[in-house]
Amino acid sequence: MEIKVLGPGCPKCKQTEETVKQAINEAGVEADLEKVTDTMKIASYGVFGTPAVVVDGEVKIVGKIPSKDDVLKWIK
Repeated sequence: MEIKVLGPGCPKCKQTEETVKQAINEAGVEADLEKVTDTMKIASYGVFGTPAVVVDGEVKIVGKIPSKDDVLKWIK
């Protein structure tokens, strides 16, 4: 599983990354987590608001911090 947190490094983006890490650990799944900060790469996903989370190429949320429960649903 490949998970990407899209964002320039703002506090909301950092919180999103932390929430995703917690969910991965709690679920016990094997996942590659990548932080994408390059604005052109972020835009290539059709995302123009951050933070955003992409799971296996599918954009799951844009413009807000997901709850840990949301992330758990996406990765199970």
